[in-house]
Amino acid sequence: MPGGRPTVVTKEVLRKLEEAFALGCTDLEACLYADIGKSTLYDYQNANPEFLERKEELKESPVLRARTTVVKEIANDADLAMKFLERKCKKEFSTKVESEQYGKDGGAIESSLTVEYLDVDKRDE
Repeated sequence: MPGGRPTVVTKEVLRKLEEAFALGCTDLEACLYADIGKSTLYDYQNANPEFLERKEELKESPVLRARTTVVKEIANDADLAMKFLERKCKKEFSTKVESEQYGKDGGAIESSLTVEYLDVDKRDE
């Protein structure tokens, strides 16, 4: 019979942690949900590096689901398609223009970045 304290990280705790991480929860939120301390989580993942890798993968799940939804809906929603292009292909489609401004002799001025928004309807004029 092995000695020492029984592990706090049971199959049920692992299930809850994975469920929370799949929702994009922080370590603290996942620990609260699984009713363990952060130090318990960190001790467990230090002893089980494959769990740490799994945790990082699970934390990306919401982003992957959102990306999948957006890409599927682009075909049906021109506004969504344009927003996607504005963010992914900024040089070509962004409505924001950034310019740096310099003071006398090229020195810094109080506000060194100006952001202007183009009137989308007048972009090609």
